[in-house]
Amino acid sequence: MNALSAYELAYCAAVIFVAYGLRGSTGFGAVIGMPLLALVLPLKVLVPVWTLLGFASSVAILGRERHHIARDAFVAFIPWCLLGIAAGLYFFTRFDSRMLAHGLGVMVIAYAAFAMWSALRGPHDPIQLPRAIGPLSGTVSGLVGAIFGTMGSMFFVIFLDTRKLPKAQFRATMSAMLLLLSTVRGIGYYAVGEFTADSWIMFAAAFPAMLVGIYAGDRIQLRLNEMMFRRVACAALCLCGVTLLLK
Repeated sequence: MNALSAYELAYCAAVIFVAYGLRGSTGFGAVIGMPLLALVLPLKVLVPVWTLLGFASSVAILGRERHHIARDAFVAFIPWCLLGIAAGLYFFTRFDSRMLAHGLGVMVIAYAAFAMWSALRGPHDPIQLPRAIGPLSGTVSGLVGAIFGTMGSMFFVIFLDTRKLPKAQFRATMSAMLLLLSTVRGIGYYAVGEFTADSWIMFAAAFPAMLVGIYAGDRIQLRLNEMMFRRVACAALCLCGVTLLLK
């Protein structure tokens, strides 16, 4: 953190506040934070920090929705996610920050395209996914989440789509899956020595901004047009992805 200027520190605090404010208000939006922070922070340090933030925020948010968790779907997800996390940790320890940044750039652009396609498709144009896709998407979610610290939720959506859950169960189960992914990969990062002193210092510095963001978002309850938000967020993610590819 000593290498960051005052402007970069302020930028990081603002990104965390806005990202978790959006998550607290709308239930989505935190995904934009990771690639924005990756523009100024090395991913080898950022990924463990984002994992800790993801764990803390999931605990805070899931407290209100835990009764809606679809337990059968959640239990079925666990072994496949653990398999993916194990593979992801292997690759994370062998890639440097530059390779991770380029890989994240590709994933960010792919995620933005998927999110825009999903938003434009609308709720009245469902795609019938075979149940056999569930194990594959669960494994890939753990793999991607462990390597990049984000973007695993894209595959959570695919996994849960195969279960055809109602909205309340979908949201609660998604939060539980995020909590599981953050917990297990956090233990994995610690086991392979990826939690450095800088990681803990950055988490301690970011934690207040994350809490304030969730609190503000929960209280303000912004009346955002979801379609407009997704379009703006997807455009921002594409720009971040291209920037990461050029790093």
